Amino acid sequence: MSKEVLLVADAVSNEKGVDKEIIFEAIESALASASRKRHGGDIDVRVSIDRQTGDYQTFRRWLVVDDEDPDFESPERQMLLSYARERDPEAQVGDYIEEPMESVSFGRIAAQTAKQVIVQKVREAERRQVVEAYQQRVGELVMGMVKRTERGGIFLDLGNNAEAFVPREEMIPREAIRIGDRVRGFLKDVRSESRGPQLYVSRTAPELLVELFKLEVPEVNQGLIDLMGAARDPGLRAKIAVRSNDPRLDPVGACVGMRGSRVQSVSNELAGERIDIILWDENPAQFVINAMSPAEVLSIVVDEEKRSMDLAVSDEKLSQAIGRAGQNVRLASQLTGWELNVMNAEQAEEKSEAEARELQELFMRDLDVDEEVASILVQEGFSSVEEVAYVPTAELLGIEEFDEEIVEELRGRARDALLTRAIASEEQDVSQQPAEDLVNMEGMDFELAQRLAERGVRTMEELAEQSVDDLSDLDGVDEERAAQLIMTARAPWFENETGE
Repeated sequence: MSKEVLLVADAVSNEKGVDKEIIFEAIESALASASRKRHGGDIDVRVSIDRQTGDYQTFRRWLVVDDEDPDFESPERQMLLSYARERDPEAQVGDYIEEPMESVSFGRIAAQTAKQVIVQKVREAERRQVVEAYQQRVGELVMGMVKRTERGGIFLDLGNNAEAFVPREEMIPREAIRIGDRVRGFLKDVRSESRGPQLYVSRTAPELLVELFKLEVPEVNQGLIDLMGAARDPGLRAKIAVRSNDPRLDPVGACVGMRGSRVQSVSNELAGERIDIILWDENPAQFVINAMSPAEVLSIVVDEEKRSMDLAVSDEKLSQAIGRAGQNVRLASQLTGWELNVMNAEQAEEKSEAEARELQELFMRDLDVDEEVASILVQEGFSSVEEVAYVPTAELLGIEEFDEEIVEELRGRARDALLTRAIASEEQDVSQQPAEDLVNMEGMDFELAQRLAERGVRTMEELAEQSVDDLSDLDGVDEERAAQLIMTARAPWFENETGE
């Protein structure tokens, strides 16, 4: 049978493209499994095949465990160290004691156990090969033929025994995909799993749009054009930002292609998704204006702290700027990374006036100045007391209505206002902390003590004055616990009365 072993190893290795050593290990496992079944007991068997001749030997073996090992449970598979050393004086815990046993015929099991084990080993080897082949390709474009469809998604045959899975949520909505279709996708993840799909592909990821443009626009791979980002409403509309590294090259025109051929190829791959190609700009406001295309922005107000922008458009263009179900503004927001608020010119003016009035009142209150001075500060672009306190003196002196004396007075008042605000904030923080006696009270935990302090109940004395109804709306505090806490807090009252 030795020749048959070598023939099987050669045949399966060549057919599946798997290392011959893996096939030999599979045959050894199959022969060992058959030997265990013939013996009829729970024994440990090892089979060793000579890789040159195909001859094999079978051994029964026992794992050596310590005499005091509490996990010793199977004399069929384990042997105590003291007994092991009777057979081999140099035996150590963790070694195996082996003895030869009769080998089973390979021919008898070829159609049963050997086949099952070999197939399993080959599958595992193929899976490892797929993982190794695609591990470095995460983030790349892959193409495959639709092999089968299920409720949860579709399976793609990528060739060379590689199969990818496109989950339902990663598929373009309402896209008609049939078995045999060739589709592209973005490789999102590679997982080493014993069963099920290992390669996870997306048809909805914005990165897929970027990779498709890399494929269609040679100037991108040449480094002449950079793709700066993309946003998608899969199957409906998308925006991609581009910039040119060569002032002579129009990046938008290059991506559109002759008579729209390049952008049309990408759109066809994405089930007809309409694609806006946006010129990237290092100025965030200009980039946002470009991203709102085709809508025209009349004015823009930037709030860097909140990372938001207010955009004013004409009444006629308002619906276009927002887009169906907010699509246009949502995609522009995703592409630029800014929160965008779209409104008509009248609404923008009303909001601007309201914010200016609010800021004016803030300066009048905190700096104790009249309406005229506060109005000048607002008109000059000051938006906080901090700016008045810490901008360079020259900037304030540059205001026509202010002289050196007024500037020094304003800066002094601003710093005093900030100091007062800081002290008040610190006092408020202290006032909201629970007292030590409340925290350490029996039945109390720190989280509950903190919540009580936020309500103004900081001490045991203050808790003692509460009623059950006062505490009943606190999470995790039922009537029984509320009553118990209040009685514990009132305990000192009764001790004082007893003492008197």
